[in-house]
Amino acid sequence: MSMIKELRAVVRPSLRKRPHLSEHGASPAYDSAIVDCAVYRGGRRVGDQLTPVQALRAVRTEPGAGFVWIGLHEPTEREFSGIAQEFGLHPLAVEDAVHAHQRPKLERYDESLFTVLKTLHYVESAEAYSAGRGETGVVETGEVMCFTGPDYIITVRHGGQGSLRALRHRLEDDPELLAKGPSAVLHAIADQTVDGYLAVADAMQDDIDDVEIQVFSESAGNGKRGADAGRIYQLKREVLEFKRAVAPLLRPLHLLSERPMRLVDSDVQKYFRDVADHLDRVNEQVLGFDDLLNSILQANLAQATVAQNEDMRKITSWAAIFAVPTMIAGIYGMNFDYMPELQWKYGYPAVMGLIVGICYSIHRGFKRNGWL
Repeated sequence: MSMIKELRAVVRPSLRKRPHLSEHGASPAYDSAIVDCAVYRGGRRVGDQLTPVQALRAVRTEPGAGFVWIGLHEPTEREFSGIAQEFGLHPLAVEDAVHAHQRPKLERYDESLFTVLKTLHYVESAEAYSAGRGETGVVETGEVMCFTGPDYIITVRHGGQGSLRALRHRLEDDPELLAKGPSAVLHAIADQTVDGYLAVADAMQDDIDDVEIQVFSESAGNGKRGADAGRIYQLKREVLEFKRAVAPLLRPLHLLSERPMRLVDSDVQKYFRDVADHLDRVNEQVLGFDDLLNSILQANLAQATVAQNEDMRKITSWAAIFAVPTMIAGIYGMNFDYMPELQWKYGYPAVMGLIVGICYSIHRGFKRNGWL
């Protein structure tokens, strides 16, 4: 009860006047970037409408009694600098968090862990087609950066994917897990991210199956147009984007699940093993997608080559057939005085019959050999 009274004493003044970043009176520049800021004690949320400075002070009035969770969305350098200074975040990690476009990674600093996760969302093929993005689904990416300390976790989100609002509500409904501290939040974010990978993998599998059916369909086998090679290349590009999110994250998650860390609760570390197993499964799927698409593309190119050969054989066959009347007409068009059957009454019908007979024989031969 005494802790709650202390927190209320901190919160009430903030409702009467504009909060300050520090005791020197500098006005905060991060309000627009903050999605939520809360203090958790014993796994339960305590107080609302706190600034990051007030939340941190409320926690550190009694060390070990709780932690701060601050969520930001695409902060600028100016918006993030005050929080970074107050929490003592490493400048290199702060620079990465502001500019985004980072590879998934885990970096350890003196008093914090810096984790980068790629979030993925798969736009279904029908929606992508209506948006003019082609006939297959599109992988949209975002990023979530987490600064994890002994009594705080700061999440910085970039892009329209990977919202943490629903995750925060779910964790608040499970105070026993949330009581394990910032590492429990880090695990929940990693778990949600990898679950998103599983959903993307399932959706991508459907599109790949559809392309595979088109390539190996009966119409494609008969030389008709099957799957478009452009659609296969687009899927390969999306698989590559998927791989860039999954592969670099393997080592960080295995480190979190296997190597003891001061900032990661030992009980939470067991949960990271499950997340790492799921990520291994996704990685195997992505590698399988890449190999399968290579095989489908080769089959598609082989079918295109076969179809071209079929067309060339037909063209060659008809050219050989039409060469006969062309040759005979060319001979009789030389206008010599003495040529066979020129004065014969039945010469013309005989020549026409000869042409038809030869052409029919050639056509029958090509038909029997499968050229026509």
